[in-house]
Amino acid sequence: MSIILFLMTQGRPARRPLTPFGERLALARERAGLTQVQLAEKLGTTQGNITSWEREVVALRPEQLIALADALDVSADHLLGRENGKSLVPKRPIARVQQIFEQVSELPRHQQNKIAEFVEAYVNQYTSKTS
Repeated sequence: MSIILFLMTQGRPARRPLTPFGERLALARERAGLTQVQLAEKLGTTQGNITSWEREVVALRPEQLIALADALDVSADHLLGRENGKSLVPKRPIARVQQIFEQVSELPRHQQNKIAEFVEAYVNQYTSKTS
């Protein structure tokens, strides 16, 4: 059994490059498995604001910065580019993987076991290639 993954970009191409803050924000957002729209929904703002924060020099209010850091599971220090910021490697699975495994947990036990065997074999194969 093989898995084919398609990576697709969404939206129109950017006209402005990311700012240094925007690069850290976009990377943390992507590592959290979130689109700009999904992050905006989590924060109760608009996708346009997220785009602006990634592409323009902005002055965020402290509560906005804290909410961003919390939503992305990184420290505010990291988003600000301070060396002592929290690692970008999340301590929990990225959002999409976590959601999928929550759905798997609702399946009958024998189906869960089959999925677990497949995922375990795939991970073992991947890790043996990168070692």
